[in-house]
Amino acid sequence: MDLATVVGLAGAMLMVVFGIITGGGDPVSYLDIPSVIITIGGSFFATMTSHPLAATKKVIVLFKVAIRGISGDPAQTILTLLSFSEKARREGLLALEDDLEEVTDKFMKGGVQLVVDGTEPELVKNIMNAELEALDKRHNVYKKVLDDFASLCPAFGMIGTLIGLIVMMKSLGGDPSAIGRGMAAALLTTLYGAVLANGVFIPVANKLDKINQAEISMKEIVIEGTLSIQAGDNPRILQQKLTSYFAPDVRAKITEQIGE
Repeated sequence: MDLATVVGLAGAMLMVVFGIITGGGDPVSYLDIPSVIITIGGSFFATMTSHPLAATKKVIVLFKVAIRGISGDPAQTILTLLSFSEKARREGLLALEDDLEEVTDKFMKGGVQLVVDGTEPELVKNIMNAELEALDKRHNVYKKVLDDFASLCPAFGMIGTLIGLIVMMKSLGGDPSAIGRGMAAALLTTLYGAVLANGVFIPVANKLDKINQAEISMKEIVIEGTLSIQAGDNPRILQQKLTSYFAPDVRAKITEQIGE
């Protein structure tokens, strides 16, 4: 679990509630069902219009991915590639086929299988890069769903504001309580739209972008390692090559985990 995401989302909401309470307001009075329906419901269906239904339905899944955080252990990935490199130099590339069943990373497994099958290095690189580009495009499609939510929430908040103002204007000279209800809807929809966009959807979309970048970087490392194994590079050179993708402090931790 990514603690920063959980604490960040919860903290943003708590700060809003804290501001309401310290300002002398009652948090319960800020709950308005029509405003929720206009802001969240309107944004959801407008987003559905812009994207395939399958992508829109993954909103909950995207939040789970953001909360789960970056998966995979860079040190373990590098260790696996180093062990393959050492075995290939000792016993030949065909010997790696015995270890492929234990590889859980499908991307690495597919790349090493291409090497074992004797595929030309340039073709291996092209196939793996094409798969990487396709993955990046899929991730960007899902991130765009949250980006659209973030842009549409304030827009529907303004729509709710206009609805509330119309109700309020029609009630002038009539029932005073209707004026209050109209004003509440007018203000709360704008509040909901701003809070959801800036406190939820934009931060989660940004976190997904960071997770995607990390996953892409790890797969670039796998491509580099796979091609180096095929080329017969020395494992020590391979380790330096793969750890060079990381910042110095992260590189030191990975090297310590590897045990070199």
